[in-house]
Amino acid sequence: MFTGTLSFDLLLGDVRSLKQKRSVIRPIVVELQRKYSVAAAEVDGHDLYRRATIGVAFVSTTAAHVIDVLDACERLVAARPEVELLSTRRRLYNEEDE
Repeated sequence: MFTGTLSFDLLLGDVRSLKQKRSVIRPIVVELQRKYSVAAAEVDGHDLYRRATIGVAFVSTTAAHVIDVLDACERLVAARPEVELLSTRRRLYNEEDE
């Protein structure tokens, strides 16, 4: 069993309130969950208007499948015009890791 995690550090465009921020972040999280069956959520920067961190996790029996899904998630977020992808952080764990 392999588990992969991915976090996206995002800069949002013309956002002036937390309500506007939610209207940008929520559709991204929902699309990641729906399209790729991953666990996804905003995990940091909750009180900042123009910054957000989205975390993604995925579990599979093969490392190759985990990598393919995380690559697809990264492409999806990078293609969104309303956010700028500042950085990503990826980790892959297997069941022998402690």
